[in-house]
Order: sequence, then C-alpha cells, then structure tokens
Amino acid sequence: MSDVVAITAIAAGGEGVGRLADGRAVFVARTAPGERIRLREGVKLHKTFARGELGEIVAPGTTRVTAPCPHYVQDRCGGCQLQHVTYEAQLAAKRAIVGDALRRIAKLEVEDPEIVEAVEEWRYRAKVSLAVKGGRGRSRAVGLHQYDRPGSVFDLKDCHIADFKLMVLWRELKQRLDLLPAQLTHLTLRLDREGRRHVIAESTGEPWRDPAALRAALPGGESVICWWQPVDGAARVVARSWAVEQLGDVRGAVVWDLYGGIGDTAVELAERGAQVVSVDADEKAIDWARQRAAPRPVRFIAGKAEDVVPTLPEPSAVVVNPPRAGLHWNVTLRLTGQPVGRLIYVSGDPATLARDLHRLSATYRVTAVRAFDLFPQTAHVETVAVMEAA
Repeated sequence: MSDVVAITAIAAGGEGVGRLADGRAVFVARTAPGERIRLREGVKLHKTFARGELGEIVAPGTTRVTAPCPHYVQDRCGGCQLQHVTYEAQLAAKRAIVGDALRRIAKLEVEDPEIVEAVEEWRYRAKVSLAVKGGRGRSRAVGLHQYDRPGSVFDLKDCHIADFKLMVLWRELKQRLDLLPAQLTHLTLRLDREGRRHVIAESTGEPWRDPAALRAALPGGESVICWWQPVDGAARVVARSWAVEQLGDVRGAVVWDLYGGIGDTAVELAERGAQVVSVDADEKAIDWARQRAAPRPVRFIAGKAEDVVPTLPEPSAVVVNPPRAGLHWNVTLRLTGQPVGRLIYVSGDPATLARDLHRLSATYRVTAVRAFDLFPQTAHVETVAVMEAA
C-alpha cells in the first residue's frame, strides 16, 4: 500500500493514529502527530480499523526527535513506545488518552485532565524485568522483546530509563549467567528503598540452590540479595500520595485500601490517623507490608478483594488500586450497593478506569481527575479519580 497517511494523534499503547482513504483508523507504531507517512505493504485490515508499519516519513512532525537509546531504533525495543517524540508531546498525548477514555467510555463531560510531570525523564526505574530465551550461560539471550515481534528477545546492553546502579549490576551479572538457575524464564533486577540490589530469578524446574555462588562472583556481591521464585510468582508495588491527600481528614475513620500491595498507601493513611484495612492477593506483598513500621496498627489481609470485602468493617472511605483489568464486578457491586462518602480510584489503564467509573456513576460523581507521568518514554500513564457519593 502506497497511500500517504496523516498522523493526527497518539493512541493508548503509544501508536500514532491516522485515517486510510476508506475512513478506517490506522494505527502505526513509532509515528508522531503532525507528520505524513507512507505505509509499508501488508496493512492488516479489520472491520473498523487497521494496523500498519511505517515505511517512509514523507514529512516529519515538529515533535519528532532522535531517540537516544540505540536499542529503541536498532533492536525495535518494545520497552519504550515514545522516545521518538518530545517529552512535552508525550505529556500532551497522555492527557488526551485519559480525557478521551473518560468522555467516550465513562460518558463524563470533562476536559483532558491536568498531568503531573515526572521528576526525571531518564534513569528513573528502580526495577527492570528481563525476558530469557535459549539455553544456559552465554548461549542465552537475556533482554527485552521487540515491539513488533513479542516472541523475540534481544540481548540488553543498557536501558536508558533504568537507574544507573541497576545497569552496573546488569553488566556484572551478564558475564555470570551460568550461575543462575538452569531453566531461567525471567530475570528481575530491583533497587529497594534502602538502595540494596536484588536479583530475582524466575524459573521452571528445580529451585535456585546456590545463589551464594553468584553473590561471591559479583563485585560487592555481599550486598546483593538473591531471590528465587517459581513462574507466576511476581509481586506488585504501588504508591499514591496525592490520592491519600484527596481523602482529607481521616482521623479515626475506617478506610479500606484495596489492592494495597506492600502497604505504601496503608502506611500513609495510618500516619493521618485512619483505621486502615489493607487487602492484596499477593501473599509476598502482604508479608512485606506486615513488617513495615506504622504509627498505628494496620490490618493487612492476604486475599482477593472480591472475596474479602463482605467480611470487612464498614468504611468511611475507600482507596482502590486494581490491576489493569480493573475492579472485579463483586467489588463494584459492594461499592455501589453500600456507598461510601469518598472513593479514590488509582489506575494504570485509562480504558478500564473509564469503564469502572461508568459503572460506579449510578452512585458516585467524579469530583477530580489527575494524571501522573510515572514512566516517561513509555505509553503508560497513571490516573487518580476522586469520587463522592451522589
């Protein structure tokens, strides 16, 4: 196909969007608003939309920049989606994505929300999750996936959005991959709040029986904490201070913290004097949370929110931070059937947020929405919606 397409916006997921001659929306990765492009042959046509690949930039957009990370261009890295546009354009796109979802799906008459800029555009990530393909040691490919070939894995040299300390650890570690579990499937490098370095090996088969050998081989390895976990054992970590502020005075009030992870929100609520019940399905996260110091006791419960909420004390306010799939229907029914004074929804997916806000709209009205750019250079945007009982 040789049609020239005008890219008008960036869609959720980070692809540029334009229109084919027949009116269908076409999504094209690594394109920027305001530019005209020529598509490669082989556009995939669907009933109401199409997906194409960038063949040629006929006229570049004013927001296009040269991506600083070689992996982004040479390896078509799928870890970032927006390195090819200016940071100002990234913020504008994320505001528009959230606003569009709220208007189109939640049926709210709102403008694009305010967005809070990131403190750092680069080197901000304290956690890197690496895919593994191939056999033991140097025969393995350990790195990230290509955005257009999700089954492939290229060897990672440097991730420009990861903390330098993690990349130093990676440079040391990739020379010693033979000391990791034989049937390694994923590798996570993480910095904790005290700056300690963690190596989390996920594998099938036998557990990692000798992590001490890796620590001994790494420079400064005595300070490296090694973990093994079976496939599907990963934990979630979430925190949202602005969301807590929107609850106002919670002294003495019972507050639910649903999908609370390692307890960041719960501890902040406790510091404000609330009686907090925090629930998460991840037992590892709850174990971690129970070890944290808090100014007053917090009740941490390991379990699915939809199973636990019928047993919890009546709340004055609720904070929810569900996974990308959004609220379980049973949680939605509980919140609409027995409304609370104030409900805070923290979301990593504008579409499921909008869907859930629409479901909750029979009982609640949205009083504030704010977006947060926690992951520059990627299409990910966090959103906090504040609701009050109607």
